Amino acid sequence: MRAIFDKLNDSYAKYYSPTEHLAVDEITVLFKCTDIFKQYSPKKHMQFGIKLYKLCNSKGYTYNMTMYLCKDRKRVTPSITATHATVTELAARTEHVGHKLYMDNFFSSPALFYDLHTKTITCCGNVRQNRRGMARNFGHKMTLKGGVLRPRWKVS
Repeated sequence: MRAIFDKLNDSYAKYYSPTEHLAVDEITVLFKCTDIFKQYSPKKHMQFGIKLYKLCNSKGYTYNMTMYLCKDRKRVTPSITATHATVTELAARTEHVGHKLYMDNFFSSPALFYDLHTKTITCCGNVRQNRRGMARNFGHKMTLKGGVLRPRWKVS
């Protein structure tokens, strides 16, 4: 399976030049055989299948992809999470070019955004309030008064 993915990713890089705007997302591919990589997601339309992480452009063309292989503890360190390592691996071929990368809150974290910024990749995405590295008061409700964003809580 790994050889097939490597061949596909090499072909993507050889024959396709990605656009400026790219997105990282996860998809589930329907797979009915028994396999150790098969995932169960009760809230998804396809509940059983193989989970893939893909780097695509705005039209949906795939530029790089990797398969979820259970818990990949080889790439995880105390400062780098599994999703951080996955996004870094997917975006490795687009470093120092100036791409803009969009992602959802499953992948986003301050450490990942800083890491990609050092590689001249601009990031945008939703962030979970309880993500490691987030400011404590980041999730408090904010209001717009007179063109200035001010917090609702009182600062003493």
